[in-house]
Amino acid sequence: MIQFAIALMIGLMAGTHVATWGMYKDSIHEGFTFRKYLRSIFLSGMIAVLVEWVTGLEVTQPSNMLILYGLTYILERFFVEFYKNFLREEDQSKFFIPMQFHIMGRIIESRRIRWTVGASCFLVLLLLLVGLHRIQNSELEISPWLMVFLVGSLGGWISAFAGAWKDAPLEGFELLKFFRSPLLAFFYAILIANFTDNYLYIFLCGIGYTVGTAETYKTFFFPSKPRGKFAGKPILFPEMLERRKWFIPLYGAIWALLIATFIIAFLQPNKGLI
Repeated sequence: MIQFAIALMIGLMAGTHVATWGMYKDSIHEGFTFRKYLRSIFLSGMIAVLVEWVTGLEVTQPSNMLILYGLTYILERFFVEFYKNFLREEDQSKFFIPMQFHIMGRIIESRRIRWTVGASCFLVLLLLLVGLHRIQNSELEISPWLMVFLVGSLGGWISAFAGAWKDAPLEGFELLKFFRSPLLAFFYAILIANFTDNYLYIFLCGIGYTVGTAETYKTFFFPSKPRGKFAGKPILFPEMLERRKWFIPLYGAIWALLIATFIIAFLQPNKGLI
């Protein structure tokens, strides 16, 4: 029962982190509703409980808490973004960068094409995960540091290319922004590789923590800069400029708890890939 409670708490924390930076950037354009804010929180709670049950992670250990957080974060982001890109039907005129699948800014209206592309992307990612699992169980002798570099940066490159495909045709290409995700993913892969030798966990957690860090940087270090998808769009809910600040202490507390958990985890004996 305690495993369930801890997993649920980790999931709710990851979901609150996602929901808060999302709300902070979007609420001045779309308004605020608790229904939308709680969506990622509830979804992440369910994902965390399911992941803990499937993987059997001993989440009473700080290192495994961090792994579960990273896995939950990226899975929630994947399912929500997959839904927005390929499945959801929504008026895209309110966005500068469409959230629905598009090519060079041209929205693909055909459901059949969108669903086919979405299914293809899902299949490629599934094959990638299966490939990592097979390499993990093979008899190949590969340097642990090389594997951390390959597995960790791979997730960052996927994020970088996906972001460039979606955003660059409309807001331009930024070289530093393109390399940010691979570098962050490699950094977090090193951290997680101290706690586990599982390639899948290192790969997925690297992306999960990268997304959380990049969104924190974009949201709270440049609060006056409009989010890419709303660039040039009017602020329709000016009252949210102040009201959204109420959530900053909660967001900061989550980061503080994460950092403290990392410190505690490193102070304990660990058996990881490196």
